[in-house]
Amino acid sequence: MKFPHEHSLKEIAAIIDCDYVGDNDFPVQGMNEIHVVTPGDIVFVDHPKYYDKALESAATIVLINKEVECPEGKALLISDDPFRDFNKLTRHFKPFQSLNGLISESAEIGEGTIIQPNAVIGNHVKIGKNCLIKSNVTIGDNCVLGDNVIIHSGTVLGGDAFYYKKRAEGYDKLLSGGRVVVENNVEIGTNNSIDRGVTGDTIIGEGSKLDNLIQIGHDTVIGKNCLLASQIGIAGCVVVEDDVTIWGQVGIRSDITIAKGTVLMAQCGVSKDTEPNTTYWGTPFGEVRTKLREYAAIKKLPEIVKKIK
Repeated sequence: MKFPHEHSLKEIAAIIDCDYVGDNDFPVQGMNEIHVVTPGDIVFVDHPKYYDKALESAATIVLINKEVECPEGKALLISDDPFRDFNKLTRHFKPFQSLNGLISESAEIGEGTIIQPNAVIGNHVKIGKNCLIKSNVTIGDNCVLGDNVIIHSGTVLGGDAFYYKKRAEGYDKLLSGGRVVVENNVEIGTNNSIDRGVTGDTIIGEGSKLDNLIQIGHDTVIGKNCLLASQIGIAGCVVVEDDVTIWGQVGIRSDITIAKGTVLMAQCGVSKDTEPNTTYWGTPFGEVRTKLREYAAIKKLPEIVKKIK
């Protein structure tokens, strides 16, 4: 998430009331999670296990809970609770805005686009040309849709990320300030839930088609010309490359890549990266021919046991 204009390190420290290491005028241009940071961004870290990863990332400002040696060309924001203060920044730069009607006055809707009754279009949403938004669709604040997009009834674009920190008193939610971006010629079926990025974008690539009852987590990227069947659950921060086919009831864990041309057969439980142009099946999942041979061998076990006896 980039800020509307550049701020100084001193200004950001004042917002969250913390100490800092670096020049007062050190430039701060945005804030992001570690997998999408660029120079000028703030990244937060609150566990020693990940200090080095954050300090060595592309981010040039590190919000951290210990005063450590500051890498050259970077700055530190020293906080007793980086998670809390990251939320403070999200509230400051992306505060909640209520709606006064079904379609926000700040929404931009392209020529030839049809919005059916009871659809909700949030603040600062941009919708391209010749789209069809059916009844009871919700498109949250700041989401972007390209041209020729179809969204079927009951779908929610831009729900909050499922991202919590466990504390003694309960779960603390990380606020979501990102977007959902749907590219040209995408069709999304009924009752899908596509969460916005925490600070970046959740993306549905051009030409992809999604069936009904699909959950896509925050900051996940679906590539171009992908086909997703019903009842799929994809966690956050997944990369699905182009031309992937995912059949029904597949579950995909976070932070992995589904390579170009992959086919995931129904009910796969996907726990690691895939190889390009390969078909997988099963839980735990594996290359489909290998898994079928394993299944055939297991069916022979009762006969083998009889012979042993």
